[in-house]
Amino acid sequence: MNKEKDVLLKMRGIDKKFPGVVALSKVDFTLRSGEIHALMGENGAGKSTLIKVLTGVEELDGGEIRLSGIDSPIINKSPQDAQAYGISTVYQELNLCPNLSVAENIFIGREPKRAGRIDWKTINKKSKEILEKFQIYIDETKPLENYSVAIQQMIAIARAVDISSKVLILDEPTSSLDEQEVDKLFEVMRQLKQQGLGIIFVTHYLEQVYRISDRITVLRNGLLVGEYETSKLPSVQLVAKMMGKELDDLSTLNKDTLQEHMEDREELLEANNLGRLGRIKPFNLCIHKGEVIGISGLLGSGRSELSRVIYGADKPDTGELIWKGKRLTVNAPIDAMKAGMAYLPESRIDEGIISDLSVRENIMIAFQAKRGLFHLLSKKEQEEYTDRYIDLLQIKTSDREVPIKQLSGGNQQKVILARWLLMNPEFMILDEPTRGIDVGTKTEIQKLVLQLAEKGKSIMFISSEIEEMLRVCSRMVILRDTAKVGELEGSELTQNNIMRAIAGGGKHDEG
Repeated sequence: MNKEKDVLLKMRGIDKKFPGVVALSKVDFTLRSGEIHALMGENGAGKSTLIKVLTGVEELDGGEIRLSGIDSPIINKSPQDAQAYGISTVYQELNLCPNLSVAENIFIGREPKRAGRIDWKTINKKSKEILEKFQIYIDETKPLENYSVAIQQMIAIARAVDISSKVLILDEPTSSLDEQEVDKLFEVMRQLKQQGLGIIFVTHYLEQVYRISDRITVLRNGLLVGEYETSKLPSVQLVAKMMGKELDDLSTLNKDTLQEHMEDREELLEANNLGRLGRIKPFNLCIHKGEVIGISGLLGSGRSELSRVIYGADKPDTGELIWKGKRLTVNAPIDAMKAGMAYLPESRIDEGIISDLSVRENIMIAFQAKRGLFHLLSKKEQEEYTDRYIDLLQIKTSDREVPIKQLSGGNQQKVILARWLLMNPEFMILDEPTRGIDVGTKTEIQKLVLQLAEKGKSIMFISSEIEEMLRVCSRMVILRDTAKVGELEGSELTQNNIMRAIAGGGKHDEG
């Protein structure tokens, strides 16, 4: 298995740049025949870019790709080129046509013909044979939309394998599957492995990596961290490598002690068995007044999903919310907003700012929505509110009427903060509030969070940076694989303990 003759795919010195961004720099990747190789890394690590370069979606800027049996480096200028070399990808968002039959989806674009016409009899017969190899026994003539997401996932894999005979890339294939469906998928992956295929498995689920993969390659910030045998890499070390922290690399933190005797403080919000199927498993959580509580876990662990069900951005299908001692029904974000909650989403571009509106309009929009159409604010009132928060948060803009899209990322973030501070909420959910902004602005936002807590506001703080959360959080909730797995506070709240909790218990966790 470890011999050079088993090497199926070699990527060496891969470079890829986008305007102002080095996405990949001198990255190596090796895939062997008959192995399942996990590609791991946090958001922005370069996983997707590496896959896109391999499959011809993006053109590489440097380095080379070599495939077993071909003397010279291969150059994929399109996914069709990659497929011609035996490289296929099944993406998280399935590239299927639900209105077409199962057989049509399997053979779309490569239909066998007879006398110049599509040979439907052959298509249906071959589709049935392909599906039976995967132990899928369904009517191949029925529309794809008749079948579950799990079946559609298997059909996508069956099509990819029928097209490809060497490399199969599975990009987050389990994100929409339940545990039994994941087991079935893993059976299929093991079968393909035994047939000699090389499988690249992209996922955020640590437990699944250790269940199914033979080796792991870790990327971070566009750089190769290393390649490891799965059985020899404890999961806590994997977490450390993905986050770029050594277990004993504890920084000296200057966190102000906000709360003592937190248990004596009044409860503001309580979640009892709150959850949403396929998004976040039922969890219990209590938040006190004047508390900054952190939500920690790897990307895909359920951090944003937890906050969204609390705020009603995703409607929970189990459990209840208790707000100030009374049950609160949150069917939509407006219900949470009226109760006294605010939510700064992870993606400020997609869910936060309204790019064509001005700074003033972006700040005022939530406040006006809460007041209603029959209580419109005058232009003068809007200007006074806007100027107050531009000054308070030191938002760098030449004018309040400038379109927000012209501001830097950090200043856009401050505008969204201003929007919610104007609402004077009692509880704020801040999902990655400092991502993609400069160090100085990060520090300002962290100080603001502490100041708000001192004034009695409760904050839920979500960040990929452990040190940042240690600076501002008095308690940490740990998530893994969409489930709450623990809480840390007081003397337990250290970088080592957080990473160990994220990695989880079991035989892979020590060492």
